[in-house]
Amino acid sequence: MLLHYDMPLWRPPSEADSLILQATLGCSFNRCSFCTMYRSKEFAIRPLDQVQAEIQAVARVNPAVRRVFLADGDALAAPTQHLLDLLTALSKAFPRLERVSSYALPANLLKKSVNELQQLRESGLTLLYYGIETGAAELLKRITKGATPEAMATGLSKAKAAGLTISATIILGLGGQQYWQEHIDGTAELVNQVALDYLSTLQLMIDPTLHAEFTRKFREPFHKQDDRALLLEQMRLIEQLNPPTPLVFRSNHASNALALAGTLPQDRLDLLSRLELALNGGLRLRPEGLRGY
Repeated sequence: MLLHYDMPLWRPPSEADSLILQATLGCSFNRCSFCTMYRSKEFAIRPLDQVQAEIQAVARVNPAVRRVFLADGDALAAPTQHLLDLLTALSKAFPRLERVSSYALPANLLKKSVNELQQLRESGLTLLYYGIETGAAELLKRITKGATPEAMATGLSKAKAAGLTISATIILGLGGQQYWQEHIDGTAELVNQVALDYLSTLQLMIDPTLHAEFTRKFREPFHKQDDRALLLEQMRLIEQLNPPTPLVFRSNHASNALALAGTLPQDRLDLLSRLELALNGGLRLRPEGLRGY
């Protein structure tokens, strides 16, 4: 669509049909030991006039754009006024625009006030994708996430107070065989504190280029969970989740061994029964060769 992307380009699966607009390049944190997404890039906020020119170029070809995803991994690191100007340009260029979304780092939500987030919401940014990964404090240190459970709860609560929709992800297997219970229990405790709209699971897949770094920062040998153990992790998580508002739960990402979908707490028993069936061999798991990010 007349856009020249700075590769690699990443976006959430649900943004497959959206216009992907690179408001920033890379990730301002870029130190999570499990993530390779932006290791080849230096973080930068793209000049507003360049992004606005791209918006106008696309609008001349396809003014019927309905959804826009602001890439790369850290659009909310841009100053609020910069983002407001960008959102205004989008709304003027695309009269049928229904949704603008972006990733959100923990630091993004801490640095912006509720009022700033509300301004962004009112200007069209309605959905944020947020990687919780785990709610276990010690494990967050071992994966160098750059956040604490308390900080994430504070930031997510601010986003909800501003009226933003939050789609969060966690990573099954992140605690390995040693810390899986702490991982799941801490995650459930964090999720139960905030009114998320969507929660999705991924399964841990460490790129070979990051294996040495991941193990070093983990501070001890990492023993990977097998599929059965990951299903048990998911059972423990679903058993403990009691969200303050209805929560759409998904494990349909391509990294997962078993696809699940439901709303918590109302579908808890159905989800648990499917997991029990899978543990007993009654449901086929996705072959490892077909899993990926």
